[in-house]
Amino acid sequence: MKALTLTAERTLALVDHPKPEPRAADDVVIRITQSGICGTDRSVLVGKFPAETGVVMGHEAVGIVDATGPGVTRFAVGDRVIVNPTLYCGQCTACLEGHWNFCGHKAGTEVGLDYDGSFAEFMRLPELFCHAIPDGMSFNRAVVVEPLACALNNIEAGRLAAGETAVVVGGGPMGVVTAMAAQFHGARVLLVEPDPVRRALDQEVFDTPEFAGRVTVHTPDDPELTERGDLVVDSVGNLLEQSLAYAAVRGRVVIMGFNSNASATVRPLTLLQRGLQIIGAGDYNSMIFPKAVELARQLPLERVVTHRFGLADHEEAFRVLAAVPGAEYAALKVLLVPPHTGTAA
Repeated sequence: MKALTLTAERTLALVDHPKPEPRAADDVVIRITQSGICGTDRSVLVGKFPAETGVVMGHEAVGIVDATGPGVTRFAVGDRVIVNPTLYCGQCTACLEGHWNFCGHKAGTEVGLDYDGSFAEFMRLPELFCHAIPDGMSFNRAVVVEPLACALNNIEAGRLAAGETAVVVGGGPMGVVTAMAAQFHGARVLLVEPDPVRRALDQEVFDTPEFAGRVTVHTPDDPELTERGDLVVDSVGNLLEQSLAYAAVRGRVVIMGFNSNASATVRPLTLLQRGLQIIGAGDYNSMIFPKAVELARQLPLERVVTHRFGLADHEEAFRVLAAVPGAEYAALKVLLVPPHTGTAA
């Protein structure tokens, strides 16, 4: 099969790769129909996040069951599925306590980082981490369920309540999905994005009657943002100081974006005097994934998808995400489509 693997130079190479087959009794082989490029994928290529050389990258994926092991009971060949890439062992101390997102045996199980992922024609996954796509839900909506699970994880960690104001820092696809989920929870949402192209794309997503007055898009220096958010979500991962300035008295700030190079200077007295809380939610617990699948029925997630490219055009796909030197943002969610799928949604 064709697959995109990570090179030692932190680039992607389209290679001929062995097609996965069921090895364990509970294995499911999925024919990938499309896979979203995550901010983590971009971070790997620009040196902000580690991954194993040679791995097939990608983890936001949907597809059709191609083969199953003899122990698989929930799926049959031909079923449409969503990939839950947050694997866990179920046997370590954290897992036995129900904290599957903090599994102590992550090495070798991080899909798209050290476990072959979805930028390929096929991928293999244990049945436990496959979820059925609801009848009537398009692949374009279903492929954004995994980012929605991330958003729900951080919203729940931040204890967002109806009637509160949420400031979402970063208007990329993750920020947009978080804003959608926050308004669904009854919050007034202020979405912050410095890039004019992405800001215009954000406006297009939310310029509809269902979001009118519930989600507004702002530049970072908008005075309306200062000390406004009951909950502030840093969807970028390197904007903690800016996010603290947006937090209201007794506000909560959730660090959502992954950036291993980021650091911040925080004055403890500021936290003390303003009663602020800084929260790290980590990966989502897989118990949240069914919630995301169900909530996706109610949210127009497909609006965040702006571009589709074949695997062979991966350089252009990452170019529109400004992951190539000199390139500027021109997209929100970008999908990679294997050659057997074509370009249809």
